[in-house]
Amino acid sequence: MKRAFGYAVLLLGAVCYLGPFVIQLVTTFKTDADAVANPLSLVPDPATTASYERVATDPAVEVPRWLANSVLVTLCVTFGRLLVDAMAGYALARLRWPGRKLVFSGVLALAAVPAVVLLIPKFLLLRQFSMYNSYLGMILPLITDAIGIFLLKQAFEQIPREVEEAARIDGAGVVRTWWNVVLPMVRPALATLAVLAFQNSWNEFAHFLVSTSDSQYETLTLGLARLVSGALGEGQQLPLKLTIALVSTIPVAVVFLVAQRHFIRNQLGGAVKG
Repeated sequence: MKRAFGYAVLLLGAVCYLGPFVIQLVTTFKTDADAVANPLSLVPDPATTASYERVATDPAVEVPRWLANSVLVTLCVTFGRLLVDAMAGYALARLRWPGRKLVFSGVLALAAVPAVVLLIPKFLLLRQFSMYNSYLGMILPLITDAIGIFLLKQAFEQIPREVEEAARIDGAGVVRTWWNVVLPMVRPALATLAVLAFQNSWNEFAHFLVSTSDSQYETLTLGLARLVSGALGEGQQLPLKLTIALVSTIPVAVVFLVAQRHFIRNQLGGAVKG
């Protein structure tokens, strides 16, 4: 009886969680009129692929350009964040230098600052350094984050110092020890950070809103926001909007599925050590 009740609760949770995604997927195959008249129906009447065709070919929607900008910015931010956060985390965890504890306290304090508070300073700095309306201005402010530095610092501190001492005895310097010996040992933490960095930068909206105004640099989030605001036409256009939202969801889901083995291993490892 308890097992049946547990399965029932899990089934109910799955339905509540997956229900909106199923409705979204079905709605992408509806006409505008059917989506407005029957928004929760799971059977399109009639079924059509017009929204997908418009996403692929309509020059007014420009989804291919939005997608290309999102891919470019997200990949640069993700790889840049992995590199910079790994260097900063290692420096805070292993190297001894004046002010190290003060800097780490500043990193933790920065993590507590709401992102919205920094929007106007970001805008002013980007204009001051001539990075407004540029890919550099979209990427550089996102290249590091306090949570990633903290995550990798904790991961580096779990590695026995004897491993690094053995590498130095063999003649490896600090950089070589970090790159060839220590970094491969924190792959689960790197995978976790990669998933978080990819998801956050892919879904980023506020920073892109204050760092660009030229449609040339619009990402999927900015383009979808412009579409939802009615700037690209009249009417609800629910199938088109949900189709673009579905396109923007797929890359994040793929990245998570690819990295989930390392992601879950990192979470379980942290739970066991705690």
